[in-house]
Order: sequence, then C-alpha cells, then structure tokens
Amino acid sequence: MPEKSVNEIPRDLRPIFTKGNDALARENFDYALALFHQVLAREPAVFECRKALRKAQAAKADAKGGSGFFKKVFSSAGSLPQISKAQMALHKNPVEAMAIAEQVLDSDPTNSGAHRVIVEAAMALEMPQTMVLSLETLAKHAPKDKAVAIQLADALADIGDVKRAERVLAEPMRLLPGDADLAQALKNISARRTLVEGGYNELAKGDGSYRDILRNEQEAVELEQSQRTQKTEDTAERLIAEYEARLLNEPNHPKLLRSLAELYTQKKQFDRALSYYERLKASDQGADAALDRAIAETTVRRFEHEEEQLDVAAPDHAERSALMQAEKLAFQVAECQKRVANYPTDMAIRYEMGVLYFSTGKIGEAIQEFQKAQGNPHKRLAAMNYLAQCFAKRKMFDLAAKTLQNAIKEKLVFDDEKKELIYHLGCVFESMRKKEDAIEQFKLIYETDIGYKDVAAKVDAYYAGQ
Repeated sequence: MPEKSVNEIPRDLRPIFTKGNDALARENFDYALALFHQVLAREPAVFECRKALRKAQAAKADAKGGSGFFKKVFSSAGSLPQISKAQMALHKNPVEAMAIAEQVLDSDPTNSGAHRVIVEAAMALEMPQTMVLSLETLAKHAPKDKAVAIQLADALADIGDVKRAERVLAEPMRLLPGDADLAQALKNISARRTLVEGGYNELAKGDGSYRDILRNEQEAVELEQSQRTQKTEDTAERLIAEYEARLLNEPNHPKLLRSLAELYTQKKQFDRALSYYERLKASDQGADAALDRAIAETTVRRFEHEEEQLDVAAPDHAERSALMQAEKLAFQVAECQKRVANYPTDMAIRYEMGVLYFSTGKIGEAIQEFQKAQGNPHKRLAAMNYLAQCFAKRKMFDLAAKTLQNAIKEKLVFDDEKKELIYHLGCVFESMRKKEDAIEQFKLIYETDIGYKDVAAKVDAYYAGQ
C-alpha cells in the first residue's frame, strides 16, 4: 500500500481534508481529528493527512496543558486495552491496528505503545513515511534506545533521506560510544548514501553490507523513487518501463504487479491498472480484502473519469451522466456483495454494504448490514446513525429514537458526528409529533453552531410562535 498524496485520493475526500486543516487552524481540534480520521478510514495511505492528524493530536494536548507525569501515567494505563486490541489486530488487519492506535494518540499523542503498533503496521503495509513519523516520536522520548534509532535511520534511508539517517545515529553513538550495533548501522547507512549518490564502485570495495540488501545501484534508485509520494510523470513512465521489463523474468512478482497497477491508476490508464490487479489476484499471494478493495476503487475511479469526459454542453449530458452514475452504483453494490461473501467477518465491508443498500432504497438489507457493522468500533456510531435512519424510513420512530439516544450517549465529543446524531433525533421527535422534545435537541446544536443545517430556522420559528 504505497503512500499517496491528497491529489491521488477520490474527489469527495479532498474537501474533508481541507475542512480538517481549516478546523485545525481555528483550533477546533476535536472536529479536525474527526475529519482527518474520516479521510484515513477510507484512504489510510494518505501521508499528508496522517501528518496533519499527528499535528492536531499534539496541538490538542498542548491546549489542554500538555501531559504531566501523573496525567501521562493514568492516560497510558487507560489505553492499555486499546493497545492490546491493536496488537492483536496487527497480523490479520494492520490497517485496523493502525486506526485503533491513532485513537489512542488522540488523547495521548506520545503513547509509545500506540506508536510501536503504528510502526509495525506501517512496515507491513509498506508505508515508510508513516513509519518515520512514529519512530521520530519514539526516538525523541527515548534518545538512548539504540534499536529505535537504528530503525528510524533505516526508515529514513528507505525514503531517500540518507544524510538525515546518518545524523539520527550520531546522538545515540555519542551516548553509547563504541557500541558495535550502532557502528554497524552507521556503516550500512553510509554505504547506502554512497550507493545512492553514484559511488557504486567505491561501495564494491567495502565490506558489502548494503550490497547484500540491494543487488545493484539501479535497484537502489528504483526503490528510492518508488517510495516518494510525489512522482513526476517522467518518473512514472520510467518506472513502468523498468517494472514491466523486470516482469519478464519475474512474471508473478506481487510487489511489481501491485506497483504497476498503482502507477497506471495514477496515469488514469485504468484498464491497464485493472489487468495488473487481476494478475496479482490470480497469483498465489494475491487474495486479500485490501486487494479486492483496490480493484473496486480503481473501477469506480474509471467510472468517474469517464463521466468527467462527457461534454457538458451536449443536450443529453444530464441523461448520460445519470446513466453512468446508475451503472457505477450497480457495480458498487454487486462488487461489495462479493466482498461480503468472501470476507463475512470484516465489519467495515458490512458497513460499506449497508450504505450502498441504503442509497438504493433496500432498507431491510441495509438494516441487517448496519446491525452487524456495529461490531467494528470505528464504524459503530456511523452504523447506528444509519440504522436509526432506516428505522425512521419504515416509520419505526421509537426504535429510531432509542438507537440515536444510545449512540449519543457513547459519543463523548461534541463534534459534527454528534451534531448529526442529535439533529436526526430531533427530526425523529418531529415525526413523532413530540415538538418540545424535538426543539430541545435542536437547541443543543443552536447553542454551539447556529449555522448547522436548518437548526436556526427551526429554533427561531419555535420562539416566534410562543
């Protein structure tokens, strides 16, 4: 899962990221955290968003007076169940493990257990910049931990920042002079620097420690370039040519197949991208939920790209656009049904299926999926929100109200998600003709956000009528 830039994610997520940055600038930290988490839930590889999330977590902690010794001790103790849960999820679902760890960092941004989980998850997902982000925090708070320093230096070298990797090792070497492990690590990093800067012949005369890792200078440059988030068009073209040439000798190499699929997706050559994804899926190492999701998302992006190519001035533009959107939705439903069948215990897919059923009016099917999706802690409140809307559409207003009230109790932070839950509860009370109960819900939002939906109009009308 190579890391992405914001420009590479679906269009509907980009405004959410922008709103998150705006909220951070206004010091509305809880709202910023919620928005960044929303983006990362769908696109965990967006490094800019994860970096912004980390900034928001630190800013929130600073605004609350930092973390004193006793506060840190109690916070760390309280997060132990979540850390254990994240560690259990690491091998089966590193994306979920990382998400759980990020929730811990929301309240304790220096929690070493959470950062170690993120490092391991990022390593499994091949996200070196994310590794660096957490390793920097670990190194800052444990300058004598040589294992962390060595791991950070290696990660920095992997993203091409070899000079900084050398500097990272300098401090622990000063604290632990003569340490053989640190000396060997620095030697290996220096060899990488020599190799990347073009001195392959000088490296060949040394002890060869880095040559054991990478076969030749060309592969070292490829590795560095492939892990850069921002790839120029020329670099993408060259990488495609080189990877396809290597495939002649390694036709089923999973990393090459996935990289080619992602590069062709970046270039909006979606058919070529999908052909490589299918080759990867057909290989022995190809079957997994993340791959199926990548194929689905690439196909959806192809639909969106084709719709963008329509002539807006054509008289039948609206009709053709509506037809393509219907085809896209039909594909999403059918494809998600297959993933539900293949991964029945993945509650995130269940939630996705519920949203699709809801959007197509299949309320009974949506209810079933949202009830199951509540088992995923990161989808629980969103699933309860949708579940209440399903009950309301069936005029089961008492069930809708009860579901929303339970969700509101669980939601401690008064952010946009909580506002939406309260707003929907007010609407349910309106449908039940409980005018006073409804207005009490709308007033809760009015007190903090007068511009939220039509809350101002509802509250003002209520007082005008008295």
